[in-house]
Amino acid sequence: MDTWVQAFLLHLENKNFSANTVKSYRADLQEFTDYLSKRKQNTLEAFTSPVIRSFLASLPQDYARNTVLRKIAALRSLAAFLLRQGKLARNPFKLLPAPKREKLLPKFLTLPETDRLINAAGNTHFAARDKALFELMYSSGLRRSEVTGLKIRDVDFFNGVVRVLGKGNKERLVPVTDEALYAIKYYLSTRPNPQPQDALFLNAHGKPLTGDGLAFIFKNTAIAAHLARKVTPHSLRHSFATHLLNNGCDLRSLQEMLGHKTLAATQVYTHVSLDKLKSVYQHAHPKNKEN
Repeated sequence: MDTWVQAFLLHLENKNFSANTVKSYRADLQEFTDYLSKRKQNTLEAFTSPVIRSFLASLPQDYARNTVLRKIAALRSLAAFLLRQGKLARNPFKLLPAPKREKLLPKFLTLPETDRLINAAGNTHFAARDKALFELMYSSGLRRSEVTGLKIRDVDFFNGVVRVLGKGNKERLVPVTDEALYAIKYYLSTRPNPQPQDALFLNAHGKPLTGDGLAFIFKNTAIAAHLARKVTPHSLRHSFATHLLNNGCDLRSLQEMLGHKTLAATQVYTHVSLDKLKSVYQHAHPKNKEN
């Protein structure tokens, strides 16, 4: 089983799945093969519906529902790969119902919190880089893998857009604010002889910034900004989407900017802040209108 798991993960990498997806699937499938090894059943023949049920039942009770669903997705994808390779006689998931994903509202920052975070980024040891990084992510709603994958040539300073390689290796153009463009220009001016093919954001060693490095920067900057809540790279993406909707952006345009495959994925952002909701209510309800 271990050999085929490695072949499957290599297949994902060759298909340009995000590094985060491959990393998560690797950990999930390792947990499954460890379970099989303890039962002395670490073979393809053991990849059956009853064994999968038993594995899922053995998971710790404090696992979040969506964590369990991700593990099921990893196993389901592995099964599909093995079926295509002719290594399984039948699909072990054919008789297993697919549980529904728990719907969670995205956690976003308020405008004052966003300003504090970006301003704190401008006071770090790598102020020019971090300021450009945070300004760009908030201006364009980029995913972690998207921003770390950017080259200098992907930023079109003349037209004010950035070319992004998103999920499924799909390219899209996203607008960039003047503030973000200015911050990027200033950051590049601090780098010795930057070339168009170079990575846009570098770490302290002059190497391309990684997803883990980005997460580390966000953690430290959030502490410096004295934000009580946990802040991740996705926090700025959620804030970007929420703030745009609250200020009149339509769902279709937001879908394009976020790179969502379906409109349903974007509709989760249709929640609004309580203050905004109250404001709309007070202006719309006839009993609240002035005579």
